[in-house]
Amino acid sequence: MADIDKSYSNFSGLSKYKFRSVLYIAIFWTLIDVFMMLLSDLEHLSSPIKGILLREVFVFVMSLILGYLFVFTLKKLFRKYPLWINFIFKSFLLLVTAFFMNFLVHFTENLFIQKMGLVNSMRTFFNESLQPEWLLQKTFYWIILFIVTQLYMEINEKYSPGVFVDILMGKYFNPKVENRIVMFLDLKDSTPIAEKLGHQQYFLFIREFIYHVSMALIEYDGRIYQYVGDEIVVSWPSDKKNVKYALASVIEARKNVQRNSERFRRKFNIVPEFRVGIHIGDVTVGEIGIIKKDLAMSGDTMNTTARIRSACNELNQKFIVSKEIIDYSDMKDWQSESLGIVDLKGKAAGLELFSLKI
Repeated sequence: MADIDKSYSNFSGLSKYKFRSVLYIAIFWTLIDVFMMLLSDLEHLSSPIKGILLREVFVFVMSLILGYLFVFTLKKLFRKYPLWINFIFKSFLLLVTAFFMNFLVHFTENLFIQKMGLVNSMRTFFNESLQPEWLLQKTFYWIILFIVTQLYMEINEKYSPGVFVDILMGKYFNPKVENRIVMFLDLKDSTPIAEKLGHQQYFLFIREFIYHVSMALIEYDGRIYQYVGDEIVVSWPSDKKNVKYALASVIEARKNVQRNSERFRRKFNIVPEFRVGIHIGDVTVGEIGIIKKDLAMSGDTMNTTARIRSACNELNQKFIVSKEIIDYSDMKDWQSESLGIVDLKGKAAGLELFSLKI
């Protein structure tokens, strides 16, 4: 399984998600700029088509830069601050950058389209931008644009990447049966840890633990279904590639915890360990809720996976998978060990389980 981890780390699911977000932001902002310009500024262009194309190339490039700042730099910088602080400081920093971007766009347009010359191009921009009406209009426009973008990003990540779009498009308005790889992951020895740390420290411990583990799951295209206390439920569409990704995400999650072991020791004097149960089968996926909508997954596969995860305690194992996962993944004999037929609570027949040697 080491080869899986190495081959995929060059361009991970998390990186793809972030770069895709940057591209979507750039496209969205560019289209909005085209729309706003057609409403208000078209009469000021002596060569409309040429002016629009040049302007929008600049807007798109600058939007890519702003989007990168938004998704990569600022998100990491303000990760530990409340949402309202995120909104205020991100909007302010983006506003400053947007003003500079607007200068480049107008300066280029005046210089190359209007043929005003270097000095006149700069003078024209600053004469226009110092007008209170222009400043208020642009500032209001940019702030609204940034807030809408931030709200969409927050909502999208609240539901897990991709889920909000599914809800928006009504993909699961009528429940669908899908074959999924399902993983239940939770903190080992959570009760004694909670007693040792106390309520508030335990919550901070769980938040830190879930952050590092979730990064690994998203890294390998896992779609996080829900968090329940110290438990994470995540799934992948069923195919051989995603079985490998699911197994590789467990390795990456363990590595993430190990990389941050000193941080856990300093803050909590405990390094977390976790248990994993993985199974594959049909689940029913559909929208649920009225005031708060979400996607729900149900079915025997979900119940069985939860029982497999619980079996980790009884069998003194960290990572257990079903025989179906072993058959689907083409794992080598040395990578897993059969635990025999195990009777799971609530199941009429026993299930052959395997421990992962990772």
